[in-house]
Amino acid sequence: MNRELVIDWDEMFEYLPGTIVELKARPGSRDRIASYEAMIVPPIWLVNDPCPRYPHELWIISRQEVKVCDVEFQPGVVQTC
Repeated sequence: MNRELVIDWDEMFEYLPGTIVELKARPGSRDRIASYEAMIVPPIWLVNDPCPRYPHELWIISRQEVKVCDVEFQPGVVQTC
């Protein structure tokens, strides 16, 4: 297995889109994670910040609004994420 292609799945699921974070370098400045791009370093993109961030630069404030999977119920239809 190519070690360069190893993805940190735990980190990816910890920094899900929609998670509210605070920049450690700027206490009080909160933002929402827009995306986590595993193949880009640094991997975390914020909604209101043009440069990507590393996990060690952020404090997780809230995951309350995070959607892991959109599921709509339709009788007789099996859905997967």
